Amino acid sequence: MLFNRRRVRIRPAEELTEGESLKIIEKMEDRDLLLYLGLTNDSNPLYIQHDFTAAAGYDRPVVPATMLTGIVTAAVSRHLPGPGSRVLEQQFKFPEPAWHGSTVTFDLVLAEVDLFSRTARVRVEAEDENLRKVMAGELLAEIPSMAEENTEITALDAADGGMVEHETNSRRR
Repeated sequence: MLFNRRRVRIRPAEELTEGESLKIIEKMEDRDLLLYLGLTNDSNPLYIQHDFTAAAGYDRPVVPATMLTGIVTAAVSRHLPGPGSRVLEQQFKFPEPAWHGSTVTFDLVLAEVDLFSRTARVRVEAEDENLRKVMAGELLAEIPSMAEENTEITALDAADGGMVEHETNSRRR
């Protein structure tokens, strides 16, 4: 079974604290790249062909920037601000390429919470195992309004949790 049902808690905006952080460590696996290529029909040889990447001046195939962005938006949806949140805008730079097989550490920090507009600004930085910066920027996420007092709901969840490893300094362990 791909998905399990679990109880999730929607965090009201009033419970979010500026400075909360989340660290995610992801291995950039070939299987994930092949799923990306299949979903997007993106056939850029830079992402998969070793001979092409060498001819283009790269050490090995490059991880598409969209995959890195997807990991970040999944973390926003799952953890910070969490279930029910939605990305409204994002601005990222990718100073160095992430390589296939590399391990990337993503650091997300809740930089600003606006209770009036019910938004959260999240700063993002990502480095590979050689401390090369592969992503930097920020996004703005909408924090869900509470329709009822009950903030726990049943939702579908990936059986493996969807991430290799994550840590957070939030109060919701």
